[in-house]
Amino acid sequence: MPPYAFFQKKFMPLEQAKVGILTHALHYGTACFEGIRGNWNAQKKQLYLYRVPEHCERLLGGCKLLMIKPPYSVKEMAEIIRQTVEKSGLKEDVYVRPLAFKSEQRIGVRLHDVADDFLVVVATLPPYLDADSGCKACTSPWRRVDDTMIPARGKITGIYVNSALAKSEAILNGFDEAIMLSMDGHVSEGSGENIFLVMNGRLYTPPSSDNILMGITRDSIMKIARDELGIDTIERPIDRSELYLADECFFTGTAAHVTPIISVDHRPVGNGKIGPITAKLQKLYFDIIQGRNPKYIRWCLPVYREKP
Repeated sequence: MPPYAFFQKKFMPLEQAKVGILTHALHYGTACFEGIRGNWNAQKKQLYLYRVPEHCERLLGGCKLLMIKPPYSVKEMAEIIRQTVEKSGLKEDVYVRPLAFKSEQRIGVRLHDVADDFLVVVATLPPYLDADSGCKACTSPWRRVDDTMIPARGKITGIYVNSALAKSEAILNGFDEAIMLSMDGHVSEGSGENIFLVMNGRLYTPPSSDNILMGITRDSIMKIARDELGIDTIERPIDRSELYLADECFFTGTAAHVTPIISVDHRPVGNGKIGPITAKLQKLYFDIIQGRNPKYIRWCLPVYREKP
């Protein structure tokens, strides 16, 4: 069974979903998207989509920023996403991308009076970062785009050129990931992840005012740390030098899950190994997203109404 897509208001094999070369979003980055993980539980023979309503709500926020009027509610969008994955029939971890975009075949820089559309694609995605061994990060010379340039609160396609510049430079220089700073020099986020520091048994993470995406995995970790480990998270500006002094650091994100950072700018974080708090959060998170923790099963949307 081939992967499926939802495109132009109907389900179809992914290979049949095509856009024209004059599509407005292709030329101007006028689209917003979400990344949703589907996690396969072999024991239950079920695929769980993680926090779908929250992803849909954030997508609708991005639509407001871009003057896109999607024809679906959060509930309707969530069901379209579930059905698209179900029709694909995959029995492994998947990555789902709903995308709202300016679909009109038109040249011209603007947001108003341009037709839009909504689609969903399903794909498999290999590990984005090494969550088992940890990753080596660097602070990037590319600064995070400011809210007055392109709002980071929406996953707007055009803003990811900023991330791509930082990511490629980091990898070509021998690192696994980049840590981007805000325009005033505070730690913002990775090229596609939020970041946490552990210092003196507490979690610290940059605030929304430092131009971060308000990550759903980020929110999950803050709640899990509080409710399961009794650890509060402090949201405040973080200086670059604090990365070097932290006991532990880790990235969070739909693609990255919970990925330990073992060094920054060639300096070991802590003892250069995965820290105990990071390890505990990582284990808790993986159990939750695979539907193995009944307390958080509300965050998991089962794809298959009948077991495949």
